[in-house]
Amino acid sequence: MEFQDLLRQTRLVPVITIHDVDAAVGLATALRDGGLPVLEVTLRTDAGLASIERIANEVPDVVVGAGTVLTAQQYRNARDAGAEFIVSPGCTDALLRAAASEGGAFLPGAVTATEVMKLLDSDISLLKFFPAESSGGIAAVKALGGPFPEVTFCPTGGIDLARAQQYLALANVACVGGSWMVPLELIEQGDWAQITRLASEASTALRS
Repeated sequence: MEFQDLLRQTRLVPVITIHDVDAAVGLATALRDGGLPVLEVTLRTDAGLASIERIANEVPDVVVGAGTVLTAQQYRNARDAGAEFIVSPGCTDALLRAAASEGGAFLPGAVTATEVMKLLDSDISLLKFFPAESSGGIAAVKALGGPFPEVTFCPTGGIDLARAQQYLALANVACVGGSWMVPLELIEQGDWAQITRLASEASTALRS
């Protein structure tokens, strides 16, 4: 399945920050069991890469990607760890070269017309819109659909369940990213049942 089709089917990608690698497998399993099998693990902590590797090796029916990828070396490291897709808040020429050489689906960020046009020049039309709510939100994403009908966005940043439903009503939105179903306190407590419940509520609401 093409990555964009997978995102349109999933509708919601949990954006996860993991501080303890021992939580990775339990968390990924809980989200999968709640109907969210596509996960973005951010590289904002020292446990990020190791968590991706654990999930890729031990929860094979989950599609795990790396987020907050800022450099070509991080891109390479994430792919080596088993990340199937790479998410960046923006884009650089170095990241574009890494994407071409290392493979995997690449989801770079863009919030302005100029940024969108530069990525279209590189034949990239599936883009992250981040930080969504502080960059114009739903109105901005909808407006960008006028001059760029070929572009599909995955908004992330400041989105809750209610806002997610509004974004997903737009024709140029494939999915949204959010973290409301993975609160840090539940991860630290290892309360996988509660995370599964929150994931199931979100998944059901956004696919209805």
